[in-house]
Amino acid sequence: MAEKKLKKHLYRYKRYYVFIAITIVALVLPWIRINGNHFFLLNFDHMKVHLFFVKFDMQELYLMPFLLIMGFLGVFFMTTLGGRVWCGWACPQTIFRVIYRDLLKTKLLGIRKSIQNKQAPDKKGTTGKQIIAFVIWAILAFIAGANFIWYFVPPEDFLKYIQHPSEHMVMIGFIVGIAAFLIYDITKLKEDFCIYVCPYARVQSVMYDEETIQAVYDVGRGGQIYEVDPRTGVSIGKKKAHNRKELLAQDPDAECTYCEACVRVCPTHIDIREGTQLECINCLECADACTKVMGSLGKPSLIEWNSISAVKEHRRPKFLRFRTIAYGVALTVAFIALLWMSTTKEYMLLNVNRTTELYETEDHGKIVENAYIMLFQNTDNKDHKYYFTVLKEDKTPFKAIYVKKPNKPFPLSAGKKVKKIAVLATKEILAKDYKKDVTIPIIIKAYAVDDPKKIVVYRKTIFAFPRYDNLMKLRKEQSQ
Repeated sequence: MAEKKLKKHLYRYKRYYVFIAITIVALVLPWIRINGNHFFLLNFDHMKVHLFFVKFDMQELYLMPFLLIMGFLGVFFMTTLGGRVWCGWACPQTIFRVIYRDLLKTKLLGIRKSIQNKQAPDKKGTTGKQIIAFVIWAILAFIAGANFIWYFVPPEDFLKYIQHPSEHMVMIGFIVGIAAFLIYDITKLKEDFCIYVCPYARVQSVMYDEETIQAVYDVGRGGQIYEVDPRTGVSIGKKKAHNRKELLAQDPDAECTYCEACVRVCPTHIDIREGTQLECINCLECADACTKVMGSLGKPSLIEWNSISAVKEHRRPKFLRFRTIAYGVALTVAFIALLWMSTTKEYMLLNVNRTTELYETEDHGKIVENAYIMLFQNTDNKDHKYYFTVLKEDKTPFKAIYVKKPNKPFPLSAGKKVKKIAVLATKEILAKDYKKDVTIPIIIKAYAVDDPKKIVVYRKTIFAFPRYDNLMKLRKEQSQ
């Protein structure tokens, strides 16, 4: 009964539940489709982007800056509020290390003595078991590599490509490269990745303040283990007390038992009693270790997931403060902007380019024609028929200019492109300029004939009209 009660207070089990949830979401999410679209997919194979189950063409990458802004703001907000909570609770590096070190090597194969001692070396005479652990992790690393690829190559295509690996060596190369890195990282590099390689540890220090939630050792209750700089209050890395006897000599009320369970369990090999350190990933293993020891003495843990100021002043942390509110507001604005921009998706794309010929005349100047190269793309998941009309700058119909070619709507399959030579013509006098040709601003309104309200785009261009005197000469020649 006491063991069950203790588990409720241990962060380790809560982290395990978070790890399981993240793993399930990461593995299952790429397989979920709504109307053939994925939640998130950067499909370089078909040059498509899927976001919130809406498909966008690569030409619609104006959404990516919003995603990047949200990513950075999310990191700033999360770090200011909860320190390196990402590292300890959601980072794939941490999840993979827990699977390999704690689950495979410790719980299943018994290569390590206990998950409570991350500093102890592997047991001797376990070479065979270590090979088994390595092989199992190698298999999991390839699964993780494939899972990563599913966010760039949709699973439905992946299953087809994997049957013909020689035709898709780039994809295979990425999977092998990712798996090889994960194998080396998790089995050899270990937590050195968090300490020396990951840039997050370096940038987090500028985002911390006295109210940032992190693993905090209560010096007031436990006692001062390390000497601190009197001007800054920061540890200088030198121990003030080397054992409990020395600790009690300088502070008779110090509660730290000097069991160092918090030190042995730390995956990044630090002593949390020294204060805030860049290597701390907020996994709270030290808090769990102290909870067990102090709990046996009928006392609360000396290590809390709290802010430094809140521990010193014996109060709750201040979650609402200028930094968190500012980041929260900015993140909300970016998210709303992303949602709004995603609703403005164009279900067809159109590029309009004029040909090199400024204009042509027919029937001795009675008809003036302009030619354009139009590239239509159907970005919807349904087939449609398309056509277009000519509008004035105020988007009212330009009745004087008509579409001569193509003379009827044309079909275009879902996701396909087609290039059309379009000819606009007029029989009317659009301008009377005796000095130069006149360029008249127009708008091309292209639409799906079967759904003109939803699928419609507007593109600005010009219609070139010849000098009035030259045009009159052509018409006069015909009359003669």
